Amino acid sequence: MSLASATTTSRLGTPLLERIGNTPLIRLERLTAHLPGVQILGKAEWANPGGSVKDRAASSIVLDAQARGLLTPGKRLLDATSGNTGIAYAMLGSAMGFGVTLCMPSNVSPERKRILQAYGAEIVWTEPGDGSDGAIRKARELAANEGDKYFYADQYGNNANWQAHYRTTANEIWKQTEGQITHFVAGLGTSGTFVGTTRRLKELNPAIQCISMQPDSPFNGLEGLKHMATAIVPPIYDTTLADRNVEMETEAAYTMAKKLGRTEGLLVGVSAAAAVATSLRIAEEEAAKGNEAVIVTILCDSADKYLSERFWSE
Repeated sequence: MSLASATTTSRLGTPLLERIGNTPLIRLERLTAHLPGVQILGKAEWANPGGSVKDRAASSIVLDAQARGLLTPGKRLLDATSGNTGIAYAMLGSAMGFGVTLCMPSNVSPERKRILQAYGAEIVWTEPGDGSDGAIRKARELAANEGDKYFYADQYGNNANWQAHYRTTANEIWKQTEGQITHFVAGLGTSGTFVGTTRRLKELNPAIQCISMQPDSPFNGLEGLKHMATAIVPPIYDTTLADRNVEMETEAAYTMAKKLGRTEGLLVGVSAAAAVATSLRIAEEEAAKGNEAVIVTILCDSADKYLSERFWSE
């Protein structure tokens, strides 16, 4: 058979959507070398095609909307985002042929702005001081005034968000740890990752301790995460799920980001570093009690969207 005829009768490669999920689980060996019997494992979500954990929620939201006739030809997807979900939407819109309009604080990193421009997304900039809540309010305004133009994805209130992690993230973690996971740690932004993964892990083993993490104040540098006490609380957030809530300082996350780069060979984003810092606190507590533990956290993205931040060289 000639090459020409072979290429017309077979479909080679993997579709973009099938590249989402099944990310590696990385053991942070040097970080816990002083803690016998305790492991910290990080889910390397930058391996998704859009570079973050948000590919899971965004693809779930898009496929659900198309199946229900909400995202139809000619409609644009509209949502508020602090960055990664917007990048995931923009990637999917480019690949699947729908327009994307994003409401976003104007102080997001230059790298995020360039990536969204490269994908061709339309951006509506909002006041930086209003954070993600300002972007949410603007998206709601556009949806109310121009509903015929948009499918408002509403990642903060869309059940397809947490369901993505219930179906995929939790089951991958269970399989990759051979059911040995004892603790799960994740940050709270939309809360979808924590809510969906926790609901499924608790079904698989109710003894697993699920710990949520959020910034310790409304003014923080943990991009993508919410200080729930002062923010618009996402409708999908379930306050009954966490066995424990930990508040994380921005400086501790910055310190951990640099430490992971220099001692583990991992360049991760700030919220991922905050999740590792939280996991290390849990690890040290368990080791002090003489317990063995397998702590799994979400490394939601890599450092490539944060390298313009000053803290790397401070």
